[in-house]
Amino acid sequence: MFLNVWNTKEINNKEGKMAATMVETPPPQLITTIEWSMMDKSKFFPLYTLSSFSVRCALYPLTLIKTQIQVQRKKEAYKGVSDAITKIYSNEGVSGLYRGFWLSSFQIISGVFYISTYEGVRHELGRYDISPRMKSFIGGGCASIVGQSVIVPFDVLSQHLMVLGLAKGTGVKNAKVNPLGIDLEQKMSKAALAKEVAVRVYKLHGLLGYYRGYAASLAAYVPNSALWWALYTAYQDELFKISPSWVSHLFIQCVAGTLGGFTTTILTNPLDIVRARLQVEGVGTMRDVFNELWREEGLIGLYAKGLSARLVQSACFSFSIILGYESIKRVSLSDEYRTRVRW
Repeated sequence: MFLNVWNTKEINNKEGKMAATMVETPPPQLITTIEWSMMDKSKFFPLYTLSSFSVRCALYPLTLIKTQIQVQRKKEAYKGVSDAITKIYSNEGVSGLYRGFWLSSFQIISGVFYISTYEGVRHELGRYDISPRMKSFIGGGCASIVGQSVIVPFDVLSQHLMVLGLAKGTGVKNAKVNPLGIDLEQKMSKAALAKEVAVRVYKLHGLLGYYRGYAASLAAYVPNSALWWALYTAYQDELFKISPSWVSHLFIQCVAGTLGGFTTTILTNPLDIVRARLQVEGVGTMRDVFNELWREEGLIGLYAKGLSARLVQSACFSFSIILGYESIKRVSLSDEYRTRVRW
């Protein structure tokens, strides 16, 4: 009898302890930011490269239109994005919207260096007491420096090819649109034209010609990249706080990326115009180009020139990049973290 009572008490105590343990142990906290150490890199890199190429291929026409609008004087060729698409398509067909694409597609190589640097810097900064937004800001800036160092020569050549379409397709005679003096009446294959551009850049400016506008690229893209990643992190954190629990985490991240792209584009548009003109025209300094733009366009023109095209490009690019990037991170997750990440 006494033994039965003692056994009953012991069982009750064990059940009580188990119940207390079940109540006191919180469920695993959901992960909203997938860190570099959580992923299988053998999955991440091939998938990221494929995703990056697909996005650039789909959105390249917007990049081309943005560049042509930025380089034109006032509205000598196009009145806006829709006018540019209509004229380019009617004059050159679909191929006109992809002028210089294969050279530009080398950005995929710089993209791998870029994302590796971004994630690597964030991973190293994780050892210190630094806020997620600041980690993203520093990581984005460092990533842009590495990425631009790799891609600027290809960027210079592809932008020359883009702008040659402005001269050929619209009949604009401005010498600054064709600073290399290429005979546009001569029929050449795309490969031959790209080779001709590369040769003439070297003859006019030497090896440094391939890095013409490098400082302007850093001035335009480093703040842009740093701000975009910091704003993406900030918008993401705030949206997670106010969104209902049933809303897709991936959707929230895509919206945060788009908002970050809009904000960054508006803040840095003048720097991007200066960069584009320096790389194409190949003369003067950032200050010279800025002063020339100020005389031609004024304050409103300086901020608004090509802004609509760049906003459309930025919104589409930011949404698509984050959709691919965050999806690939989820697919590449190590098994131990899968249950703690929501789609």
